[in-house]
Amino acid sequence: MRASCHLRPARAALAGLAALVALLATGGARADDPAGRADRLRAENAGLATKSEQALLRLYSLDTRLRQAERRIAALEARSAELERAQAAAEDQLEIARANMATAQGRLGQRLRQLYVEGDVDPLAVLLGAESLDEALSALDGLNRLADQDTQIIDQLRRAQAELRAAFARLAERRAELRTALADAQAARASLARTREQQTAYLASLRRQQDLNRSQISNLAQEAAQSGQRSEELTPAIPPPPPPHGKRMTVSSTGYCLRGTTATGVPVAWGVVAVDPAVIPLGTRMFVPGYGEGVAADTGSAVRGAMIDVWFPSCAEALEWGRRTVTITLH
Repeated sequence: MRASCHLRPARAALAGLAALVALLATGGARADDPAGRADRLRAENAGLATKSEQALLRLYSLDTRLRQAERRIAALEARSAELERAQAAAEDQLEIARANMATAQGRLGQRLRQLYVEGDVDPLAVLLGAESLDEALSALDGLNRLADQDTQIIDQLRRAQAELRAAFARLAERRAELRTALADAQAARASLARTREQQTAYLASLRRQQDLNRSQISNLAQEAAQSGQRSEELTPAIPPPPPPHGKRMTVSSTGYCLRGTTATGVPVAWGVVAVDPAVIPLGTRMFVPGYGEGVAADTGSAVRGAMIDVWFPSCAEALEWGRRTVTITLH
C-alpha cells in the first residue's frame, strides 16, 4: 500500500516528450539514439520485472518450506529429548533390578548355607524335636516355602531384567533412528537456507539492474527532450491509438513515483497501475492514453472509485503527468 503523489503537470516537459515522439514518428528511431536505447532498456526492465516476480514467488515457497523444516526439527528434537529421558529412566530401573537381584540371591545363598552348610537348621533335628508329626511337617514345609519364595523372587527379577534390557535396546534403536532423521532434517534446512540466500541475492541483483535501467532511461529521456527542443522541424507526435477491442472507462489518473513493493507483492515498475479493486480487479490489463500499456497491480489509500495512479521511474515524470482525466481501455 502506498500514498499517491498528486502533482501538477509541467507543460515544458510535455512538449519535450511530444518532440521526442514526433522525432521517432518522422525520422525513425535509430538503434543508437536516446529513444531507441530507452526503448531497449524499458523492454529489458519488463523482462527483469517478470524474473523478479518469479524470484519473489520462489522466495515465498522457500520460506514456507523453511518454516516446515524448522517445525520438523523442533518436533524431532522434542521426541529425542523425550526418548533420552525414557532411556535414562530405564537405566535407573535396570540398575535397581540388578541390585534387587543381588540382594535376593544373597538371601537365598544365606538360607542355603544355614540349612546345608552351617547346620543351623537340621531337618532331622526338626523331625526329632517336634512334638507331633504335624508340627514336624509344618516346620519342614515352612523351610521349603521360604526357599520357594526366594526362588520365585529371583525368577521375577530375572524376567524384569530381561524386559528392561529389551526395552532399553528398543529405546536405543529408536534414538538412533531419530538421530538419523534429525541429521537429515538439519541438512535439508541448511540446503533450503543456502538456496534462499542465493535466491535473495539474485532478486537483489535484478532490482539493482532495474534501478540502473530506470536511471539510464530518465537520463535518455532528458537527452531526447533537449535534442527535441533544439530541433526546429519537429511537429507534435500523434499518440498511439487505444486497442480496437475492450471496455472503455473514464477515470481520474495521477502520477506517482514511490519505490517499494506493490500490494500484489511485485516490485514497482513501468506499467504498474494502482486501482480500486472494487472497480478494476487486480491483474486487469489496460491501455492508458499518453502512458501506454499497464496492469492493475497496486492499491492505494487515496485510490477510490473511478481513479487510477500510474507509476513513473522518476518524480519529475510523475510531475509531468500530474492529475488528468483519461479514458482507459480495459482488455
